[in-house]
Amino acid sequence: MALNKSAFIVLFLLFMAIQSKAQEATWEIGLAGGGAGYIGDLNPSNPLKISGLSGGLFVKRNFNSYLGLRLNYTYGQIRADDAKSIHAQFQERNLRFKTDLNEFSTLLDFNFFNFSAGSGGRRFTPYLFAGVGAVVFKPTATYHGVTYRLDYQLTEGQPDGYKNYALSIPYGGGIRYNYKDAWTIFSEIGYRNAYTDYLDDVSGVYPVNPRYVGNGADQVNLSDPSLHQIGVAGTQRGDFRKRDTYLFVSVGISFTFVNSKCYSF
Repeated sequence: MALNKSAFIVLFLLFMAIQSKAQEATWEIGLAGGGAGYIGDLNPSNPLKISGLSGGLFVKRNFNSYLGLRLNYTYGQIRADDAKSIHAQFQERNLRFKTDLNEFSTLLDFNFFNFSAGSGGRRFTPYLFAGVGAVVFKPTATYHGVTYRLDYQLTEGQPDGYKNYALSIPYGGGIRYNYKDAWTIFSEIGYRNAYTDYLDDVSGVYPVNPRYVGNGADQVNLSDPSLHQIGVAGTQRGDFRKRDTYLFVSVGISFTFVNSKCYSF
C-alpha cells in the first residue's frame, strides 16, 4: 500500500510538471560525492550513522523553476560490525558485513523558491525529492583475511538463497545555490526504503545446518560467528523489521544548459 501511494504521488507531480508552462525547460547534468549509511539489523537505532563513502552522477530535465525530473546513478558502501557496538548483546552476537550498493533511480525534484540557474531568478532554494529506484547489493564478510560473499552462503538456511537486487523508494531534501552563471552547488540527504531485509545478510533465524568456512583454527561459522555459538536453530538472528533502509549524504556540482528560447518536453 505504501508503495502504491508513493508511486501515485510521483506520477501525479510528474503529470503536473508536464502540463506546466515549458518556457523555462532546461537540461542539467551533475555529480556528487559524500557518505553512505544504513539502518537495519546491525544498526537498528541510529538514522544518521555514516559507515562508508558514496558517489554518483545524474542527468535532469527541469520543466520549470520549481519542478524537475532526474535520472540518477549512485554507488555507495555500507558496513557494520557487532564487535564495535556499545551493546553487549550485539558484541556477543559478533555479526559483521560490508555491502557495495549500486542504485539506479528516477527522482522528482521540487524547489521551494523560483530557482533557475543562469536566468536571473532566485540563487538559493531548499528542495525536496522523491521517486523510485532499484538497488543491486553484494554483502560480504571478512574473517582471517578471507572475504566471503554472504549472499552465496545460505547463512539463514534459505533453500533458494535471496536476490541481490531490490526495489527502493528514495526520498529526502537538500539545498542548492547558483553561484555562477549555469553552475550550481548543492547538498542533500536522502533515505531509501529497500524492499529487502538482506542488505546486511541478516533477516530471519539461525539455521539448522550452519555454514562453516575455512579450516582448522581459522574455521568460522558464518551463520553464527559468536565466540560462544549462541545461535540456536530457529531463534531470531536479527530484528523483526522486514526491510532495511540506507541513506546517501552528499555535496555536488551541476551545470545547466540554459535555453534562450521556448522548448517543449
